[in-house]
Amino acid sequence: MNNKIILDNEKIKKILIRIAYQIVEINLNESEIFFVGVQKNGFEIAKLINSELEKISNLRTNVVPISIDKKKPNKKIFNNADLQLLSNKTVILVDDVLNTGKTLIHGVKFLLNSTLTKLITVVLIDRNHKIFPIKVDIKGTSISTTIDQRIDVVIEKGNLKALISE
Repeated sequence: MNNKIILDNEKIKKILIRIAYQIVEINLNESEIFFVGVQKNGFEIAKLINSELEKISNLRTNVVPISIDKKKPNKKIFNNADLQLLSNKTVILVDDVLNTGKTLIHGVKFLLNSTLTKLITVVLIDRNHKIFPIKVDIKGTSISTTIDQRIDVVIEKGNLKALISE
């Protein structure tokens, strides 16, 4: 199976900057927001978006990971942040690739156990193969693929790239 780079580090960095601006625009009246990143890549992407957001806004932010077992998503979700911390806050759930929507919908289900002010979903890449009714509020890019193809975001030493298997 061959892997082809579909997004290089430079393109992804530009996408993350644009996402940061979109987050600022839709949260002008907020004083604090929480990024909740799906482990592992969603959390890394959330930290990178947060870093860009800090350059353009005085909005107070927090970045916390959430771990979802993709094979058994109904299994207990571990979260380093107490759900009470999210109470009456704006929460931005971040993941790297939206494929079927299963991971994101289970993350939303978990987060809704807290009384949030607002919940925003963000993905770097939307593959357009949703089988769960989840809406992405902010997406970096949409890439139409066949169901057999796979997209992986690789993060190595601050360098990012998105690969598609062909």
